[in-house]
Amino acid sequence: MSQGGAAAREAAEPQDRGWAWMVLLAAVLLQGLTLGFPSCIGVFFTDLQHDFQASNSETSWFPSIMVAVLHGGGPLCSILVKRFGCRFAVMLGGLLSGVGMVSSSFCQSISQLYLTAGLITGLGLCFSFQAGVTVLGYYFVRWRTLANAMASTGVSLGFTLWPLLSQYLLDEMGWRNTFLIFGGILLNCCVCGAIMRPIQLASESPLESPKPAEEPGRGAEGAQLSNGTSPHPELQQQTRRTACFQMLQKYLAFDIFCQNKGYQIYTIGVTWMMMGFALPHVYLVPYAIHNGVEDRKAALLISVIGLINIFIRPFTGLLSGHRVFTGRRIYLFSLAVLLCGLSNFICVISAEFSVLIIYCVILSIAMSGIGALTFQVLMDVVEMDRFSSALGLFTILESITLLIGPPLTGLLVDITSDFHYVFYNSSFFLISAALFMGLSFCALEKKNKLKEASKAPLDNPSRYQYNEMPTEPQSETQSPPVVMYITSI
Repeated sequence: MSQGGAAAREAAEPQDRGWAWMVLLAAVLLQGLTLGFPSCIGVFFTDLQHDFQASNSETSWFPSIMVAVLHGGGPLCSILVKRFGCRFAVMLGGLLSGVGMVSSSFCQSISQLYLTAGLITGLGLCFSFQAGVTVLGYYFVRWRTLANAMASTGVSLGFTLWPLLSQYLLDEMGWRNTFLIFGGILLNCCVCGAIMRPIQLASESPLESPKPAEEPGRGAEGAQLSNGTSPHPELQQQTRRTACFQMLQKYLAFDIFCQNKGYQIYTIGVTWMMMGFALPHVYLVPYAIHNGVEDRKAALLISVIGLINIFIRPFTGLLSGHRVFTGRRIYLFSLAVLLCGLSNFICVISAEFSVLIIYCVILSIAMSGIGALTFQVLMDVVEMDRFSSALGLFTILESITLLIGPPLTGLLVDITSDFHYVFYNSSFFLISAALFMGLSFCALEKKNKLKEASKAPLDNPSRYQYNEMPTEPQSETQSPPVVMYITSI
């Protein structure tokens, strides 16, 4: 009895131990392959611009589309995860990203590159990355903060290795053959997905494919059809509107955005931040080359950012997981965004290689805080059973600003022939976003304290205030917080 009960508990609650650490290892590699991959695009910027005779604005659309789709494909990824599970989404993403880069090696125009490397590869990276982030939230409860920070070190590894590998392959065999090799490397996302096997958290739920929920009005419609009568056109139209609204609410979390003030502020702040966050990643290498820095040294700048991130991100994750910062992680995040914005002024002062190294060190420290806390803060402000939907809306909104930020800045550089505007723009958006999030959450916290002091009744406090989701393991008498997405093995 005791052995059977222990086995049942181990099968039902595999969190924070056992295979969860293998999933974490796969997530580290996965984030290096996906979220770290766009960091190498700046290495090819000058060659692509020369081969296709494109302007700065035209060339910057290629990485912008890739990064925007990577972040904006969240709702589609959410549908795949809910329907087929995280493993399927990760493996499908690996296949798409590999095919996209192989196709890119045969492109004859910059517009074709928008479709292959931008759209197809970006969508594949999105599926693999976001499904990998989601599965960590279910495999880890007590050590969720540490798991997210450790997984984000994969991004640092990607930032370190992708530019160096890209520059070496570019010098040896050109960008077309390099893209062909990249397609094969990205197929390793499928291997990472195979490790993320489906788990069962609720002992009463059998391991079977979930049945789709019955759509509103389907019963009445079916009854009318069985009686030989066709449904009224107005009823059909109302049913479609209701189904469409429920679909948007399920996968885009508009209800959470309207009701949860913390999620609302955080989403708006990060969306605005992304207008400037990606600019140094796209233009730092071209800026250095434009000011006389050698190609290999310019590529090394991105690698320096990634190398420092490897050591700083786990420390940031451990620090933010301390009980002192419970309910205050958003302020750490805002401080990191503020430091990231202020660091850009260093590039304006000088473009010497030694000065750019100092800039990369400071920028990487700030990026470590942003990378380690972005999804942890999101998990803090929404419940885990709605995290996938909240992540979908969160990423599709930020993808809009990620898409338009670099091309607009590239157009400004084309007009003025001054790369300094890249860093001016980046600083403006980052600093203003940091102040907005920090001050808004501070005001929201004071408002909640006044409500508590006056003992005003709230129907659902989580809708109106920023609350930390519990990260301690639940007692055995309590049911698990959520049921993991189930797929066939």
